[in-house]
Amino acid sequence: MNIFAHNLGMTYPNGKKALRDFTADLSSPNMIGLVGPNGAGKSTLMKLLVAGLLPTSGSIQVDGKSLKSQEKRLKAGLGYLPQNFGLYDELTVRQFIDYMAALKGIGEARTRAIDAVLEQTNLVSLQKTRIQTLSGGQRQRVGIAQALLGNPELLIFDEPTVGLDPEERINFRNLFSQSARDKTVILSTHIIEDVQSVCGRLIVLYQGKLRFDGTPEALIRMAESHVGVMEQAAENPETSYQITARINTARGIQCRIVAPELPPYARIVDPTLEDAYMYLIGREEKSA
Repeated sequence: MNIFAHNLGMTYPNGKKALRDFTADLSSPNMIGLVGPNGAGKSTLMKLLVAGLLPTSGSIQVDGKSLKSQEKRLKAGLGYLPQNFGLYDELTVRQFIDYMAALKGIGEARTRAIDAVLEQTNLVSLQKTRIQTLSGGQRQRVGIAQALLGNPELLIFDEPTVGLDPEERINFRNLFSQSARDKTVILSTHIIEDVQSVCGRLIVLYQGKLRFDGTPEALIRMAESHVGVMEQAAENPETSYQITARINTARGIQCRIVAPELPPYARIVDPTLEDAYMYLIGREEKSA
């Protein structure tokens, strides 16, 4: 499934411009990390892509045709986990997944499809458990399971690893990566480690605008010579630079900083993806 967004814009009735002139080719196969601060427009973009909202400007095409004419086909091949996903607490895990399979129109292969996603999301032992008794992380796994039902062509996850423990996060990152071999997977998250591990492409939004679209390596290169380490006395903390980490040492506090121009006493180090993201957002904040 090939999706192309052209000059996409969304202004809410209260006048807030959540998305402005967004253009991107989201063709399959692709594993896309969608990142940006709160209010950057990520959730709005995802709702537009799944026809949950109508854009106020621009267009979305699915396989070369308008989203409006292809909405039925889009939703038939869509797996979607919004940030606030409602569950029916009175149902068991398996009953809920079965209900979602019926909504997706999965017929004769329903039992096999349900068994497959329960296995993928490590919910087999919990399939007879009522949802109301599940922990936050377990409920999140149920949400991921329903999105995976039916092997959809397009998978969109909004903060899917929230509430998961480190081992579960690693397992799901691997699962998302495997899924992207033959489909488009869009992963919206605040956890840079998640996108660094599995995404070959990053889209960064800030204040509703596209600020970066490329590989993680390209974003890291943008921050070269802008990340450094310096020592500071604990009683006199440095505040004029963006500090991304502090480590207590015998000589005081060692700070990892990001800045357009590093001070002469800072030792330049190789940037991480998180450093590069912070550098980009900091630069955009200053130019806003």
